[in-house]
Amino acid sequence: MRAIGEMARASGLTASALRFYDRAGVLVPAEVDPVTGYRRYADDQVRAARLVASLRRVGMPIAEIIAAVSALPDPTAVGVLIDRHLHRLEVGLADARRELARARTRLELEVPMTTVTLSAASFAATLSAVRFAVGSDPAILGGVLLETGENVLTMVATDRFRLAVASTIAAVEGPPVRVVLPPEALCGDVTRLTLTPGRVTIEGAEVTPIEGEFPDFRRLVREPEGPRVVVDVAGLRAAVEAQPLVWREHEGSTYPLVILNVDDGVRMASEEEWAADVGRHVAVNRDFLLQALDVGDSGQLVLELDGPIGPLAVHDLERDQFSLLMPVRH
Repeated sequence: MRAIGEMARASGLTASALRFYDRAGVLVPAEVDPVTGYRRYADDQVRAARLVASLRRVGMPIAEIIAAVSALPDPTAVGVLIDRHLHRLEVGLADARRELARARTRLELEVPMTTVTLSAASFAATLSAVRFAVGSDPAILGGVLLETGENVLTMVATDRFRLAVASTIAAVEGPPVRVVLPPEALCGDVTRLTLTPGRVTIEGAEVTPIEGEFPDFRRLVREPEGPRVVVDVAGLRAAVEAQPLVWREHEGSTYPLVILNVDDGVRMASEEEWAADVGRHVAVNRDFLLQALDVGDSGQLVLELDGPIGPLAVHDLERDQFSLLMPVRH
């Protein structure tokens, strides 16, 4: 015979549960001391107690558990009771899924949505103007920020060393919204987007936004204190490519620099000139500058110079897009 504590350990039921099942007639002890009231269970009742524990964990009603314990000598009969309860659970789960789906739909309909409609060419050009600046550093959001305004869609990308911003005219219906999306989700002919802060639909396909706070790009966008110089894209690219390479090592990687003299217009400068007069020169990552020049196709760009420690802005006024390149300190 087993005391109630031993029975609890052997079956997985608590002592209080065993007392409850005794009162409910589910599992009656083999004997009860008439003086002390101590319950004792026969060894062959352990099997029944374990069955009770399993069936209660899946929510089988007490009446059916009593029937299952009574039918324990006939495993087939117990199996019928288990299958019946399992079917009831499956039906209940299907009902719960339908109800929760309806609740989710109602909630989504209550969230204000913003619809953006534009030409596929405009969307592709705007994305192309910023995609090169998407970062891979896990410390920042490696995606493209989409921000809506009054009849305008703005895209922004940054990898800490450069920032690209481009805007395009679009039909915008709904409140302003900001979402960050993975660049691969923006491929293809896109003409219609539906945006909420937590859900985005592109051409009918749902896309999950990237969670987190995108860097405050507007903090860097300000009127430069230095000159604005109109440059010929082809001529500047040729001058940059012809310039002898100056290498800089940073955070374990090596990259080439391009040094610009900002004293009178824009011209290439040597490392010696840079060293002799830091205040009249600005140095940026050569590859980043070439990528920024490749984005513009208008033939002319405006370089906005903010001195040797401010970012260099490469501005395409015709297409309302620009890149900011962080300067390299001497």
